[in-house]
Amino acid sequence: MTALPSPASYGEAVSWQPERPRFKPLRLLLSWALTAASLWVAAAILPGVDIVGTGGAFLVAAVVAVLNALLPPLLAALRLPFMLALGFLLILVANAFVLKLASDVLENTFAVDNFGWALLAALLVAAVSVVLEVIFGTNDDDTYTLRVVQRIARRQGGAERTDVPGIIYLEIDGLALPVLRRAMRDGNASNMARWLAEDTHGLTEWETDLSSQTGASQAGILLGSNDDIPAFRWVDKESGMLTACSAPDDCAQIERDRATGIGLLVDGGASRGNLLSGEAEEVILTVSRMEAEKHANPGYRAFFANGFNVTRALVLFGWEVLLEWTAALRAIRRDVHPRGHRGGIYPFMRGAMCVIVRDLIVYGVLTDMMRGRPAVYATFSSYDEVAHHSGLERADTLEALRKLDQQFGRIDRARRYAPRPYEIVVLSDHGQTQGATFKQRNGYGLDELVERSLEHGTVKEVAGGDEQDSMVGLAVGEATGKEQSKSSKKDVSDQQVVVLGSGNLGLISLMEEPRRLTLEELDERHPRLIPTLRAHPHIGWLLVRSSERGPVALGSAGAHYLAEGTVEGEDPLAMFSANAPRHLLRTDGFPHVADIMVGSFYDPDLEEGCAFEELISFHGGLGGPQTQPFILYPVVLPRPDGAIVGAERVHGVLAGWRQSLQGSEPTEALASR
Repeated sequence: MTALPSPASYGEAVSWQPERPRFKPLRLLLSWALTAASLWVAAAILPGVDIVGTGGAFLVAAVVAVLNALLPPLLAALRLPFMLALGFLLILVANAFVLKLASDVLENTFAVDNFGWALLAALLVAAVSVVLEVIFGTNDDDTYTLRVVQRIARRQGGAERTDVPGIIYLEIDGLALPVLRRAMRDGNASNMARWLAEDTHGLTEWETDLSSQTGASQAGILLGSNDDIPAFRWVDKESGMLTACSAPDDCAQIERDRATGIGLLVDGGASRGNLLSGEAEEVILTVSRMEAEKHANPGYRAFFANGFNVTRALVLFGWEVLLEWTAALRAIRRDVHPRGHRGGIYPFMRGAMCVIVRDLIVYGVLTDMMRGRPAVYATFSSYDEVAHHSGLERADTLEALRKLDQQFGRIDRARRYAPRPYEIVVLSDHGQTQGATFKQRNGYGLDELVERSLEHGTVKEVAGGDEQDSMVGLAVGEATGKEQSKSSKKDVSDQQVVVLGSGNLGLISLMEEPRRLTLEELDERHPRLIPTLRAHPHIGWLLVRSSERGPVALGSAGAHYLAEGTVEGEDPLAMFSANAPRHLLRTDGFPHVADIMVGSFYDPDLEEGCAFEELISFHGGLGGPQTQPFILYPVVLPRPDGAIVGAERVHGVLAGWRQSLQGSEPTEALASR
């Protein structure tokens, strides 16, 4: 990690002196030359663009640089609704306008026939610049970026210099500790590996709850409670409504029900790219506060103030889509298994998560740092997105992780310019486990298996899908003012049986009663259902409640009575962690637990299970690395005592670190956590 001018321990007095980003003349000249070269290439390729001579390219580059330094910042400063969509559109138009204006100013040197050619030229210049920056090694120079961000931070009311440290929590969605360790070893997470090698950070594991997915984990981490979140989506049998952790209304309700004033980001924190806000003061791309996307949101201003960011993001977005198409064809040609569906809209979702959303969040974090915010929590979902469709450690999945690690290096290097010292904590909310899906293995889904095992009634399957599909679509909809349908919160009260998939966790709700049915009632009304599910080779356990003996986990050859702590026959939870009975017992006590909770099988030799939705790398239940997330933390902070089990415990650890750095007194609720 970048060395900072501060003592090794915050137990000593410190006097923080931030540095100023200084232009490097040679870098400036090289950047000028690369821009000139990019313009010359664009003119050589596009018939509607012309530059007279090499000297003309340098002159045009200088004029374009001046215009870009003036126009995009003015547009970014406008307080406009739907800033995410309007900002991209305005800056893209501004980039083309700058080239057209330059052609008018330099009419004997530079000619652009019309606005359309100017727009194509802007995109091509960006594409060539990206390539040249990589070749000449200038793509890691954030001098100009940081100067722009600092200027914007000051105008937004940047904080005065202080010695009190801030803390930045960077979440890598879906990355398991074993995968991170191998990535560090193999050079796919070089910045994080360096932090460990230089002894600035330590690494520890924590264990997820039964619902090993972002909604439950972030509720626990950010709010201190994930009670009654049995899965990514679930049915309230009493009301007949479906709740999903990706729907803005549902996330807002989840937060309202669990916000008690101890959120991780209270007192001036910022939420970037999360499902829940953690009671933050400012948010961007936060599902529970998605209404903020409709209003003038200053969180995007730093990104749009540099006009090159928009064209660069669009170029890299297109490149990411091409990478996905190429990787998908290569997997087919090599007959790679397991292999998931990678067509349709998914390549564009991948491009959005891996480039545009990622960069918007990084700029949000940089702005927060330059404003001196005391705490920032940012979620990066690109690894999780790619892993769901490509596989846990396939080449393109690890490439997404490598690019994230590069962004963490940017954030690390920016700390020295902030008005306060910052510590960086990197963590994950869960891991992922790999395997062919239930439907791929059997030719039918869990819903079909349930339907043919009923004595009467039909089954309604609610299609699954990864979290980011919903999150990106919702963000785009809110950002453009498009009204969201209520399909994400479906009324299923008219259905007879509802089957949901949450990774390798299935939920079966029989809508015959507005309450949970007991094991005895299930056996009486549908005598074939439980035996069929227990006997299936790709189902590992069922969680049901017996009216006689309480919650019980049933397997093909045994039962584990959770309240009693006794096992009859073979323990169906033996293949899982030692805390598996504890997790199931806790979930059984939730008001909205399904009649039957279904866990897939797990093979510890192959480290594979199977999802009840069409994702070949999954999370949501038990088994394998999906339950093994990590925390990479600065060694100046106290090492957590004992095992960290459950997301609520992670909240206590992270909030305790913030308290130790900033000296605030814990609330009674936090102290008891």
